[in-house]
Amino acid sequence: MSDTQVHPVSRVAVVTGAAQGIGEAIALRLADDGFDIVIADLPGKRGQVEAVVRAIEAKGRRALGVFGDVSLEADVVSLVEKTVQEFGGLDVMVANAGIYRPTPILDLTVEEYDSMMAVNARGVMLALKHAGRQMVEQGRGGRILVAASWAAKQGIVNASAYSASKFATRGLVQSAALELRQYNITVNSYAPGLVLTPLTLHPDDEINGGPGSTAMKVTTIHRYAGLPNNIKAGTPEEVAGLVAYLVKPEARFVTGQCININGGLGMD
Repeated sequence: MSDTQVHPVSRVAVVTGAAQGIGEAIALRLADDGFDIVIADLPGKRGQVEAVVRAIEAKGRRALGVFGDVSLEADVVSLVEKTVQEFGGLDVMVANAGIYRPTPILDLTVEEYDSMMAVNARGVMLALKHAGRQMVEQGRGGRILVAASWAAKQGIVNASAYSASKFATRGLVQSAALELRQYNITVNSYAPGLVLTPLTLHPDDEINGGPGSTAMKVTTIHRYAGLPNNIKAGTPEEVAGLVAYLVKPEARFVTGQCININGGLGMD
């Protein structure tokens, strides 16, 4: 969105993987900031999606739940089309959906690798392609945000497929940023470190207090990823705060970046 652009009355954001965790926090934060929100997730998460929709409507914003698989092009095309049909346009796409399954390289199957790449990398490509096309057609600029990870910058233990998929997002973001900047569309990614969400917690970790706490505790993700025991966790809301800045008009000069938000877990 250019600094000279006149915004429509309602700005519209799509957040994928928004039934829970970081995606849910982003959706709620953008609603607080005045966006109407499309919540996208898998059909099996219908109840969670409907709960997020109700929470957004309680804030006085419009919300829509859309179900599908981000790795399937037809589903992503349908997501964008339903957004435009319901709300009249698309200003922000947050390609947040992702999967994480810790597996040592010696045990990694082709099926596991392909699944990780399909959701985490192909899903990002499809979001960039179809949200980008819609934003170009509208002619009013836009923002595209992608979920990366500290594993997009440094390989982590027992996560070779996950790291490969997240490294891929950085290349996609950088190339897309160069191609889309002429249309006043920025493309960036956010790279969280340890954030306790349903994606990273094991059910056994609930005895340690579950997600939402920044207290130092040893969780399954610490052990699988070889993280030091004294690494504190961030919160989904803190990641959502970074995303909220990147979609603001004053962030128009930030594009092609993969921004760390990891409490000092890693630096570059």
